[in-house]
Amino acid sequence: MITGLKIFNYALIDHLDISFSEGMTSITGETGAGKSILMGGLSLVLGKRADLDVLKDVKKKCVIEASFLIDNYPLKEFFDDAGLDYESETILRREIIPSGKSRAFINDTPVTLDKINRLSEFLIDVHSQHENQSLFKSEYQFLVLDALANNDELLIKYRKHLIKFNQISHEYNEFTSKINKVKRDKDYNKFLFDELAIEELNQDIWSSLVEEIDELSSVEDLQLLLSQSIQIIEEDQMGLLSQFNTLKTALKNAANKSRSLAVVYERVTSLDIELKDVMYELTNKLDLLESNPSLLEKLNNKMDKIQGLFQKHQVDNVFDLILIRDKLEKKLKETLNIDNIIEDLKNKLNELELTLNKISSQLHKKRETAIPVLCCEMEKIISKMGMKDAKFKVKLLPSDNFLNSGKEQIEFLFSANLGASFKPIKKVASGGEMSRIMLSIKSILSRFKQLPTIVFDEIDTGVSGPISNEIGNIMEQMANYMQVFTITHLPQVAAKGKQHFKVYKEVHGSSTQTKIKEMNQEERVSELAQMLSGEDLTQTAFDHARQLLN
Repeated sequence: MITGLKIFNYALIDHLDISFSEGMTSITGETGAGKSILMGGLSLVLGKRADLDVLKDVKKKCVIEASFLIDNYPLKEFFDDAGLDYESETILRREIIPSGKSRAFINDTPVTLDKINRLSEFLIDVHSQHENQSLFKSEYQFLVLDALANNDELLIKYRKHLIKFNQISHEYNEFTSKINKVKRDKDYNKFLFDELAIEELNQDIWSSLVEEIDELSSVEDLQLLLSQSIQIIEEDQMGLLSQFNTLKTALKNAANKSRSLAVVYERVTSLDIELKDVMYELTNKLDLLESNPSLLEKLNNKMDKIQGLFQKHQVDNVFDLILIRDKLEKKLKETLNIDNIIEDLKNKLNELELTLNKISSQLHKKRETAIPVLCCEMEKIISKMGMKDAKFKVKLLPSDNFLNSGKEQIEFLFSANLGASFKPIKKVASGGEMSRIMLSIKSILSRFKQLPTIVFDEIDTGVSGPISNEIGNIMEQMANYMQVFTITHLPQVAAKGKQHFKVYKEVHGSSTQTKIKEMNQEERVSELAQMLSGEDLTQTAFDHARQLLN
């Protein structure tokens, strides 16, 4: 509920600071006194766009602030998602500075107009003769019917499964729409992968190829060089082995004479052993070394293929080719399972479809039970407001698709006169009839759901005395469940208010100001008497006013 409203420097309002109570509040005043200005200020703080025309004094900023108690609304998640501090008493504020810039705040935190707009939908519902379009929307019609059918829990369950159904349907459609492309890609990727896999690539393959090709290309030169090396080592008189034997004998004798030379002798002995090992390896290598043109050709072909793969994949090293091969292998594993993925998604869709059909059927049955109750309630209330022959029908039309409120559409039908055919409300109801129908619906809805504070803005215009009294009674009954404001010219309606404010104008010199005051009991009597009889106040008018208040 709204607990207070402060307005500074807005239109004809210099300064205003009022507090509101729960229940029903009446706001009255002569035509042109400024009731629309008050509503304009309230709509501004709720997120309506503004311009410099709203500034009373163009040198000062305009500030509008409204405080709300929000404990009864499910708004904690909204505040968390918006990154705002949640306060049980929340303050909305708008500022328009002389430069034309506008700022919005929730609990002193700057916010966008979109955020303040979305929050205000939970807090205030302004209802006038020109604002009945929501009744034409199927979402609102389902809201009313489901409130009577007590479908809240079923709808939460249904929508939870519907979200999953839509997500999986999207995945399924994506996979099935691209399956042909996926299969084409799979064939091409398989070709690329096989081309790389057959080469058995590893980190050392390139250097090994270079080494083997160099060796096979130089067999004759290597044989000659190895033979020369072996001859140098093992020649009878001048070979290295023969020379080492002579050296070892000399150093052995020297070591016998000087122990300090024993280390040198051991080193030469080690060299002799190493030289014999080298001789052994060279001999083995020479024995194995032979010309192999076919192997050389095979190795050159392998190198050419790898170089071709470099060009094809636009890389210059084997490591990058290995990365590409591994990535292709991963893709192939994924695409190999696409049929399984599609089948799995299809099974999940079938399961969800069964669940949604079951819940939709439960929703439908409960709605069918609630329809006669809703129509009877609406006809009873609307009859009190002068539409005695009005009748309602609610049709549930099956749908092939799962919609937000089930597997059906809804249509509110209306017959204003006895014997008249039923037609959709928006095609046959007048503006005044629409206001009374909407009042009856919100009256019913208020008993089943926590509604935002509602402002009835002169919806009783042109209504006669007895009917206006019934409209006032309906608003008063609604105020047992929620906070209700009524801006009215009818004393029968105004008298029902727990609080009563009067909007009026005062002229100070060359300046006109709109003001608002809360009236006490005697002031209310005078105001109602004036509304009853006009300028010529009579004792009868005062008596009637007191009677209305009592």
